[in-house]
Amino acid sequence: MADDLSGKHGDGPPLDAWCAWRPEQAAERLAGLDIPWCVVGGWAIDLWLGRETRVHDDLEIAILREDLPAVRARLSGFVLHAVGDGEVRLLPPGAMTPPDKHQNWVLDPAANAWRMDVMLEPGDSRTWVFRRDETIQRPRAQMIGTRDGVPFLNAEGALLYKAKAARAKDEADFRACLPLLDATARAWLGAALAVAHPNHPWLAPLGAR
Repeated sequence: MADDLSGKHGDGPPLDAWCAWRPEQAAERLAGLDIPWCVVGGWAIDLWLGRETRVHDDLEIAILREDLPAVRARLSGFVLHAVGDGEVRLLPPGAMTPPDKHQNWVLDPAANAWRMDVMLEPGDSRTWVFRRDETIQRPRAQMIGTRDGVPFLNAEGALLYKAKAARAKDEADFRACLPLLDATARAWLGAALAVAHPNHPWLAPLGAR
C-alpha cells in the first residue's frame, strides 16, 4: 500500500480490511492475459530472493496504464477503487483511473476485503520506465524475473522504489539483497539512485559514491 492513507478513508471497507492474495493466486487469475505485468513491492523482493522474509499485508502488481481495461475485464467479479491524495474512491465501470493517480485497490465484494493493489506504470512492452522519473529506463527483459510462473520486478527495480521511504522494512530488504546483487545490477541501481535520490545513504554501499 504505497500511498499513506493514515486516518483517511473513502469508498469501500476500512483501509485495513486487507486479506491479500499471494503472488501465485494473482498469477492464476491473470493467466493467459497477454500483457506485461509483474509483482512489485515487498513480494517482489521475496520472489527475487527465493524465500519469504516476512509477512506481507498486501500484494502489489504493476501493469501498463493502457492495459487497465484488460485487467479489469479479467477481474470482472471484483471492484476497483482508485487510490491517491489520501482517498480511496470507487472506479465506476468502464472508467479509467484519473491520470494523476496510479494505484487501484481490488475489492472482493464477497469477502468485503482488499485483495491486490494494481499500480499503473509508464513504458511499453519492451521498455521498463521508472514512474517517478521517466528518464530512468531499461529494457523490460532485464528488469523482470520469473519464479514458479510468477513475474516479478527484479531487486534493483524494487529497491529503487523502496529508496524513497526507506522504512525499516525497506532497509531490511536492501540489506538482504545487497550481497546478492551482481555487478550489473549494483551499477544500474547506483546510477538510478544517483539520479532519483542523489544523496541517498544506499549509494555508498553500492559503490556509487
